[in-house]
Amino acid sequence: MSTSDDTILLVGHGSREASGNAEILQFAEQWRALHPDWRIEVGFIEFADPLLHPAIDRAARTSRRVLVLPLILNAAGHVRHDIPEAIQWAQKRHPQVEFHYAPHLGVSDPLLRILKRLLRQAMLTLDVPDPHTTGLVLLGRGSSDRLANGDVAKMARWLWEVSDHARVDLAFTGVTFPRLEEVVRDQVRLGMMQVIVLPYYLFTGTLIQRIGRQMQNLARQYPQVRFAHTRYFGFEPEIMQMLDERVAALRAGQGAVDLDALMQPDPFRRDEGHHHHHHHHGEDGHHHHEGHGHHHHAGDGCHHRGGEGPHHDGGHAHHHGDGPLHHHTQHAGHGHAHDGHGHQHAHEHAHHHDHGDGHAHGHRHDESASGHGHDEAASTPDVPHGH
Repeated sequence: MSTSDDTILLVGHGSREASGNAEILQFAEQWRALHPDWRIEVGFIEFADPLLHPAIDRAARTSRRVLVLPLILNAAGHVRHDIPEAIQWAQKRHPQVEFHYAPHLGVSDPLLRILKRLLRQAMLTLDVPDPHTTGLVLLGRGSSDRLANGDVAKMARWLWEVSDHARVDLAFTGVTFPRLEEVVRDQVRLGMMQVIVLPYYLFTGTLIQRIGRQMQNLARQYPQVRFAHTRYFGFEPEIMQMLDERVAALRAGQGAVDLDALMQPDPFRRDEGHHHHHHHHGEDGHHHHEGHGHHHHAGDGCHHRGGEGPHHDGGHAHHHGDGPLHHHTQHAGHGHAHDGHGHQHAHEHAHHHDHGDGHAHGHRHDESASGHGHDEAASTPDVPHGH
């Protein structure tokens, strides 16, 4: 099949912040400039037009083959369910068209190179660029999908492996834990004099704006600590190179994702009952936690060299918006010492209230179950609502 028969559909998440959607369109325009003979179109999962179903329908009407490329870092609900369901819907409408689905950006050496480059630039802004007193925090979006969160955790570990920093910790903006304020609090307790936060995001949006406010609040809360944070990285050259490789592989009949296998339910996911009932609406939508789950905060996913290990306070923590975390320590937890390690963990029962940019109550909302709240039928009469 000739490449002229292809349409490449680049799928972005979409943002409530118009500038974030504009950046995805700008990215697509820059990618088209590198490949003027390619037909590259864009679809958004939510918040922006063209939405995914109308976009894939339009691509199929003008092509014999549609290559679907998610411009998404982690394999959460959108990658594992929303996009595959849209492809299956389009396959039924256009049985004469081939559809091939590329992997998400995932965990890879190119992304690690980007993080290392951004880290190096951030270190140059510090008065005392000593990695042994500079803690790192890789700040991901957060999901109820363990594989998506695991991708971020793996990148944090890789960053620790290729750096000399005493600590590389993992934090999330929403849905899951630990949160940025908690991780910074523990890093300061452990003697970090500088903290660099690396947002694990491709483009701007409401969450990037929130991170900026959080950094300002942290600097006020810890005036003795020097803070820096890196930019989002969707326009780094490695991203387009990764997409080029995916297009080449799909055209060669290689590397396509098996939709049925991808959409299989996670056997370890607990959707009902204690603490793990999740729903999420958009970037900063409402999420809430039922029950008293065991939150092992900054110690989960942290990597440290030498010194004292992570410490977990049994507490009743309240996080109000972008401000500091108010943590009421309860020392009645089940503390235990690990011989030879010189650190103690208290098993906490944390009742955590997050009153951030999205008001939180009752149960969590995760992107894997988002209703999206948009009317696709205006563009395509028989588009399924809620995917």
